Amino acid sequence: GFGNVRELYGKIGEAFGIPASEVLFCTLNTPQVDMEKLLGGQIGLEDFIFAHTRGRQKDVQVLKSEEALGLTITDNGAGYAFIKRIREGSVMARTPQVGVGDVLEALDGRSLVGTRHFEVARLLQELPRGHRFRLRLTEPRRAWDGVGPRSGGVSARGGPPQVLSGRGTLRLRSRGPATLQEQPSAFEERAVAKVDDLLESYMGIRDSELAATMVELGRDARDPDALAEALDAQLGDFAFPDEFVFDVWGAIGDAKAGRC
Repeated sequence: GFGNVRELYGKIGEAFGIPASEVLFCTLNTPQVDMEKLLGGQIGLEDFIFAHTRGRQKDVQVLKSEEALGLTITDNGAGYAFIKRIREGSVMARTPQVGVGDVLEALDGRSLVGTRHFEVARLLQELPRGHRFRLRLTEPRRAWDGVGPRSGGVSARGGPPQVLSGRGTLRLRSRGPATLQEQPSAFEERAVAKVDDLLESYMGIRDSELAATMVELGRDARDPDALAEALDAQLGDFAFPDEFVFDVWGAIGDAKAGRC
């Protein structure tokens, strides 16, 4: 009954009698706030979904004493940008009130709700060095900390899914309908991981759905210029620099050749 992440949150809200906006993000097969297990663009048909809801709100003052804050930002697909990673030794690592999983609600009084993660990353990057700024954050509720990860592969109804095979996945898309497909190939997994790493190094974001879309567009592109045209047509809002596009082209080529 859902075709994208926003609709999934709505279904969770209906099932548990809470507003959909209370769901910050979901993890797959673990109740922990594990940013490596985030629900992104794909859900395995045997995956178990844990929804993480709003916890306490906090206001944090930060001095941008270095050019980079050390944050990697990701997107929940429904209007919230949140912290996926904090680099060790960075400005944000020295700010104990800020944590992985925190949703970025406002910057210096400006609401960030509904702002894409790459735009939030850009706003933080553009703050001048020496500037003291205020972040309003909401952390996920910590009700599951003592619960261990799920083992085994049974569906919520107690039996195997009746669509495709146990290795099937539901591919969610921000634009267009969801599709059922077999588990990603080794090439796709390698390519998506490499492109996601490039997104982090160039833009300070991680987004497996975006990386998967870029791999789809680049799979049959004949050269970097063709890839750049396809990215501009489908993902023009990101304004990817030429150097980044060339590296994405190389990463997809390396994945096709089986190079790590």
